[in-house]
Amino acid sequence: MQRQWQGFYLDGQSASRYTITLHLTETGLLFRAPDGRQFSWPYRQIRQTQGAYEGEQVRLEYGDPLPQTIIVQDAKFLADLHQAASTKVDHLHNPRQRNRRLQWTVLASLALLGVTAGIYFWGIPAAAKFLASHVPPSWERQLGDSVFKHMASVGRRCTDPDRLAAIERVLGQLTAAASDARYHIQVTIIDKPVVNAFALPGGHVILLRGLLEATETPEQLAGVLAHELQHIYKQHSTRAILEQGSTSLLIAAVTGDVTGALAFGIESARALGMLRYSRLHEDEADRQGLHLLKVVGVDPAEMIAFYRTLGATHPSQVEIPSYLATHPRTEDRIAELTRLANPPPARPVSLLPGKDWKDIRSMCGHRLVSPDVESHAD
Repeated sequence: MQRQWQGFYLDGQSASRYTITLHLTETGLLFRAPDGRQFSWPYRQIRQTQGAYEGEQVRLEYGDPLPQTIIVQDAKFLADLHQAASTKVDHLHNPRQRNRRLQWTVLASLALLGVTAGIYFWGIPAAAKFLASHVPPSWERQLGDSVFKHMASVGRRCTDPDRLAAIERVLGQLTAAASDARYHIQVTIIDKPVVNAFALPGGHVILLRGLLEATETPEQLAGVLAHELQHIYKQHSTRAILEQGSTSLLIAAVTGDVTGALAFGIESARALGMLRYSRLHEDEADRQGLHLLKVVGVDPAEMIAFYRTLGATHPSQVEIPSYLATHPRTEDRIAELTRLANPPPARPVSLLPGKDWKDIRSMCGHRLVSPDVESHAD
């Protein structure tokens, strides 16, 4: 340990800087000023204003209101100071603990990232699910109505009363089995040749003509409707909005950027505009939708057959239809649904006995051809 060090002294009264020799004792610093005066600075009364970083000169101050200053160029001086002191001087930086502090900083950063990730992936979805359960259905309906007016203008709807009544009959058998009185479900057909369907908060189900025409039986349509109903019953849209808003608040908290909280409205609008759900929500809608079919008595194989049809019709497309976009690969999805479908109903029911489904599904007045499948939602 080196007990004598060369440094510079500033008396706090002038801009002059003097070369001095410092002596490290057990209780403080000893040095002699250029005018012959001898000084003793107790370690506990010294303030350090520089030297916490590697390679930085050490700057120590003593006294008020115009402090005296000592500057030592060699950063190793601090390590010997700590070794010489008879008591701990933790208020002065110890270079020997620099690596430990770095390790703690890294660990703290990793812990913060872990906590943030936990909140994002588990905390926010759990909170959104809890909060959604306390959102009044009337509020969801109002939100869904506002989006419905934009997406399903009167001039774009297919309104043939007899054919629409047949589709509503299929829907009615599903809603009766679901026994969820919170929502009044309404189905609307939009004249657009895209294979897609939407479930809006509060009860609106929108089917695009392309999807309706792609179904081979009313039971296949029932599979689609059962899936979309689960998005409504499980409040997936509402939960998505709450998750987006919570994510914005989390970003604001982590970054300190309060403008992030203002993204709540923008993110909410985007969530409804895209109407795509998380994998977990889509998987839940698949499972619960298939269960609803079994309760009604519909053979779940019809639901699986519809997905197989879509997969076989467009096997080479990189971008699959938006109705399937957030699902696992079609093969994995079908395998899981097939597992859940067993055992099949002993006597599957026919939802529209005696009805010509090909006639019903052409309710928009177009000659049936291979449906045009787009990779985006309207």
